[in-house]
Order: sequence, then structure tokens, then C-alpha cells
Amino acid sequence: MRTRFFLALTPLLLTQLAHAVDCDNAADQATMNLCASQQHAAADKELNALYQQITSRLKGNPDSKKLLVDAQRSWIAFRDAECKFSASGVEGGSVYPLIYGNCVTELTKARIETFKTYLKCQEGDLGCPVPGV
Repeated sequence: MRTRFFLALTPLLLTQLAHAVDCDNAADQATMNLCASQQHAAADKELNALYQQITSRLKGNPDSKKLLVDAQRSWIAFRDAECKFSASGVEGGSVYPLIYGNCVTELTKARIETFKTYLKCQEGDLGCPVPGV
């Protein structure tokens, strides 16, 4: 019974710990890894919000929406494969989560900028795949 109670509280404790971490002054590998994970989660959240905005604008064009979905799936596969390769020199080491996490965060931030550009398209811009508002 005690084990189940502890396991039930573990996510809550980890969440509280994650909020208490000072990523600007991370001094040990575990903290740096946690911070990299938090940064990736924040970038991923922003990317998903922008993706939802774009799919909303494409609701009247199922063909374009399918192209976006396919492109995003391919991009995610590329990002993950690229970062596995990028971090392969430290695979199995304690620094791997940091190197991999930083890579996916940077590539995600670049994709965020692409999505932001799509969302700035002006009505009538034939070179832009996302209709303006």
C-alpha cells in the first residue's frame, strides 16, 4: 500500500522539483539534463500551438492540411534522427540527454520560426501555403 502511495505522488514530486530548479545556474549533469528537457518541452508546446493555428487556417483546404501533416511527420522524423546522430558521440553517457535535448530544442525553435512566417502570410500571397486572416 505504501509503495502505491509513493508511486502515485512521484509525478507530483518531480513536477515540484522541476519548478524549483535554477537552470541558469545548473551545476550538475542531472540538473542540466532536466533543464534541457524543460526547454524542449517549452519549445514543443509553442510549436504545437502554432501547428494548431495553421491547421485551423487550413480547415477549408483538406489537401493542404494533409500536406502539412505529412510534412510535420517527416520533419519530426528528421529532427529525431538528426539529433540522435548529433548526440551519437556521447551515446550511453550521462551528457547524452543534454546534447540530444539541446539539439531537438534548437531544431524545434527553427521550425517555430518557419511556422511563424507561415502565419504572417498576406492574403493573395501565392508563394505562401497558409492563407492570411
